[in-house]
Amino acid sequence: MVIAAAPPLLREPVFLERFAMPITPPLQENDAERVAALQKYAILDTEPEQAFDDLVLLASYICGTPIALISLVDENRQWFKSKIGLPVSETPRDIAFCNLAIQQPNLFIVPDTMEDARFRDNPLVRNDPKIRFYAGAPLINSDGYALGTICIIDSQPRVMDRKQEGALTALSRLVLGQMEFRRNLILLKQALNDRSKLEHEREREIRKLQETLLRTVGLRP
Repeated sequence: MVIAAAPPLLREPVFLERFAMPITPPLQENDAERVAALQKYAILDTEPEQAFDDLVLLASYICGTPIALISLVDENRQWFKSKIGLPVSETPRDIAFCNLAIQQPNLFIVPDTMEDARFRDNPLVRNDPKIRFYAGAPLINSDGYALGTICIIDSQPRVMDRKQEGALTALSRLVLGQMEFRRNLILLKQALNDRSKLEHEREREIRKLQETLLRTVGLRP
């Protein structure tokens, strides 16, 4: 009897594309505006930053899970700004648990993926990282757009207690606060650069005016 070979372990996002399947409701009507709001933060595809890594570490420690992520969801993917316990940096959006989490107003919890018809056939459940438990707190900015999540994952079913739920929700606010701080710092640097350029332009105009006046009165050829 010939036994079919098991599917290869998840290592690269390209592998996921072969198994992509919709697991979420239709996109919200304002999804284009939500993605545009995310892009204003200029954070996608940036290098790791300690402030975000610390928050992911706390999420993993407090909730006792081997995997914790800060996931930002754009048009076609979820990209991980920070991660613990996962080798890939992104996955397709249509199989992302966080794609459903950002459509919820509060903490989204899946105690056992094998008991949930929305997820039991998902390649992230059937193959590495073999997700059996997921919880994600949406990162909702002041305009009401859910930009992504801070989430925790385990390969075993589990139940969160109220303190863990409250902590993960609090961490989502801290992540968003760090994103806002980072964005405002970028805007401040841009404003200072623009001001510096404007001042240099004014200095050049003043020098030109001075030279013109000196030539007019005959003090300079």
